[in-house]
Amino acid sequence: MIGNINIGADDVATARIFYDAILAPLGYTVEAFDDGLEYTLPHEPKAVDIYICRPFNEAPATAGNGMMVAFQAARQAQVHELHAAGLAAGGTDEGQPGFRPTYSPEFYVGYLRDPQGNKIAVFSANPDEPGRDD
Repeated sequence: MIGNINIGADDVATARIFYDAILAPLGYTVEAFDDGLEYTLPHEPKAVDIYICRPFNEAPATAGNGMMVAFQAARQAQVHELHAAGLAAGGTDEGQPGFRPTYSPEFYVGYLRDPQGNKIAVFSANPDEPGRDD
């Protein structure tokens, strides 16, 4: 079981603008601590907490090659909304929302980089919405 996810940020204030834009609509609340942030889902006790903070070794934060955090949205329209919100909050596009030919027909995803360069995905796999092959 995953205990938590840490995402490194040299500028926590800038990171907060980005993560507030994509996590608050998903129900996460944020609490500031020392030089970092903790995002939690208060209504889901088994959910993984997300920490945005300076690296503990005090070296500059760097984006991990091949490392990505994916957040689940309720529907395809929300994937679009969160992708746009992330871009407006300082993120960069890594792949517009849509279906991908190599993923399952229900998997609808958009990709971003946060202001630090960390790769973020927002996806929906809602079986009640049209799939790639519909």
